[in-house]
Amino acid sequence: MRFCGIDAVEKQQKLGLQAKSYLQSLIDKGDGTVTITPIEQDRYGRTVAEVFVQPRPGTPGYQSEEEIFLNGDMVRAGFARHYTRYSGNCPNKVVIEQSEKMAIASKAGVWNDPNAVPPWEFRKQKR
Repeated sequence: MRFCGIDAVEKQQKLGLQAKSYLQSLIDKGDGTVTITPIEQDRYGRTVAEVFVQPRPGTPGYQSEEEIFLNGDMVRAGFARHYTRYSGNCPNKVVIEQSEKMAIASKAGVWNDPNAVPPWEFRKQKR
């Protein structure tokens, strides 16, 4: 499965392990309910989806009935970038765009390093 409209740093990149840990921390805030909204299949047959976690009651930073939008939260934390090339069909594309603007403004994650390489460029260099 791939997250719609975002591209997270690769494990081998700077912040790669922190990105994995952050995603796990978002999931851990949940009550065990994960909602996967399939959008399409990629060329490798993987499901491209928007993913939401229902937070446990009383989780700081979340209102009652508010879901944690993993795609947007990963971008807002600076551990993923808005992947404009593949976000056209994402229902919450605007949230992802806004999340990236917030990450850039606060210099979160990759945005704190002017030499950070986007994941798609990193993968291209490794071919």
